[in-house]
Amino acid sequence: MTPEPPARAQRRPNHTTPPDAPKNGDDVLDDIVSLLAGHIGQPTNVAPPSARRSTSRGGPRVQISIDYSGNDPRSIHNMAGEDGYSITSNWFAQWMAKLLVAGVLSRSQAAVFLYVAGGQKKGTGITSYTQQQITDGLNGLLDDVPGAKKITRPTVNKAVKTLMEWGWLESAGYGRIRLNVTLWFTGNSGEQKNVLEEIASDHGNEPEAFPHKVGPKCLPGQQMLDFEEPPARGAAG
Repeated sequence: MTPEPPARAQRRPNHTTPPDAPKNGDDVLDDIVSLLAGHIGQPTNVAPPSARRSTSRGGPRVQISIDYSGNDPRSIHNMAGEDGYSITSNWFAQWMAKLLVAGVLSRSQAAVFLYVAGGQKKGTGITSYTQQQITDGLNGLLDDVPGAKKITRPTVNKAVKTLMEWGWLESAGYGRIRLNVTLWFTGNSGEQKNVLEEIASDHGNEPEAFPHKVGPKCLPGQQMLDFEEPPARGAAG
């Protein structure tokens, strides 16, 4: 007669915590807090359950707090002056520099554009300067700098007209000027998106209309400018 095999002892599941200390909701939340802190590279100090839990009708209420210090990428730039800061296209900054060197962008045109760009009302792309106010603003150093050159209103008027032909500015009605906000904008990306949608609507959503074209379109012949020291007389050429 074949003997029966011995009865196997019933296997119990392994416990990750002692039987007398089961994980409750607070322990699970502690693990979540620790996991989040690990992802941001910071140690965490979890307060004891008694300090975090309050009993209310409907069950326990748990409050989680994580303190994190470091370089916040959302912090404001540290800029000179009290007028805030703007976002400028790097391509446009270099385009302006090239036009200045080539003599295509005049000093008065550059001055007018920069003055208008710096006077935008945040989130709108609009400046309420009249041409007389631009003229007076640009002449603001006349009293402090003896011999400072003066810009006249007709020169400002001519510069504004040219900048509008180039698609850098446009008239917004009632004496206001709108910037091409793809070149220079004061405000966040959401505000810029709203302004671009408003501009597109004003221009019938034409793909070739403002602000998509940036001039000048046809550049006249450019003269090579030499910024190096001229060779001394008698030096070999």
